[in-house]
Amino acid sequence: MEKVANTKRAASKDSASELEDFFVDSLKDIYWAEKHLTKALAKMQKAATSEELANAFGDHLTVTQEHVARVEKVFELLEKKPQAKKCEAMEGLIKEGEDIIAETEKGSATRDVGLILAAQKVEHYEIATYGGLAQLAKTLGREDIKDILGQTLDEEKQADELLTSLAESDINEAAEQEG
Repeated sequence: MEKVANTKRAASKDSASELEDFFVDSLKDIYWAEKHLTKALAKMQKAATSEELANAFGDHLTVTQEHVARVEKVFELLEKKPQAKKCEAMEGLIKEGEDIIAETEKGSATRDVGLILAAQKVEHYEIATYGGLAQLAKTLGREDIKDILGQTLDEEKQADELLTSLAESDINEAAEQEG
């Protein structure tokens, strides 16, 4: 009977270790994503036609730099060195944004529509990632980390709502009136 209990404890410890390893691996992924997003947001800010959209990208660049610092704080709380692992999803989303810039007319509302759509795809990816990571932190008994990730999750949701608001304010209609 005691051998069965020990086996269950060992299995539980192994699965917790596997879950924590998965959590850290996913953290490395979003760390890479956030760091690369800072470069992409600067390009999107420069490419935006609407001053409001350019300002939104600039503001979110500052917030994204805070997100990088928060992920580094999570690594610190886990007593791990901050390390990035290439995020294939973010690389693809950033490439899509670059393609929109290359394929749309400079100074057009259509370019802004494309940039908003590309940025919302990024936000949705981040919302899914931070939501999942926050839940995993809770499962791992790390409320401190869950709270940090939850703060970033809330900011990503706010960025998505702002992008929707900008599109609905007049950018989509202006694009519809173009050629």
